Amino acid sequence: MKKLFDAQPKRVQQYAVDVTLDPDTAHPALILTDDGKQVKHADVWKNLPDNPERFDICVHVLAKQSFSSGRFYYEVQVKGKTEWDLGVARESINRKGQITRSPQDGHWMICLRNQNKYFALDDPPVRLSLKSQPEKVGVFVDYEEGLVSFYDVDAAALIYSFTGCCFTEKLYPYFNPGLNDGGKNSAPLIISPVNHTE
Repeated sequence: MKKLFDAQPKRVQQYAVDVTLDPDTAHPALILTDDGKQVKHADVWKNLPDNPERFDICVHVLAKQSFSSGRFYYEVQVKGKTEWDLGVARESINRKGQITRSPQDGHWMICLRNQNKYFALDDPPVRLSLKSQPEKVGVFVDYEEGLVSFYDVDAAALIYSFTGCCFTEKLYPYFNPGLNDGGKNSAPLIISPVNHTE
């Protein structure tokens, strides 16, 4: 089963789900589109209530949708960005203060830093050597199997898999568009419709 998914990104597209961003979790410096499909960082903080779900230091946002069984898959356009984090997180993660992102802390994600350095935020972090820079990243989770896989959608290639994970809580898709960086990283993360390829 695992080999099937690893080799064929298009096989996981059948598990595509509709994901939208949850404004109640978004850091005050993030701008979300009204349809909940795009997020970017602005250098201005909005005056928002500091509710328990909201990230207050890290510029992160979760999806409205959560998953506690089965398989799910979604795609995010990362084109034109110099920094981002993508993945899933369990419901009970810390939302306040500085956050450590690793499976031990309830995060399963990969990230881009400095335009071309990719990491899996495992414990310890794993430097990824990719043949090409992904413009669209697919995220696949098999809850019962304890599997989180990331794909370069256009290259139809596996980027990284977390295996043997033990999920006991709801999982939420997790997005960090990175800091605006004087406009260098102003492109949004865009949750894209999944184009089912035959």
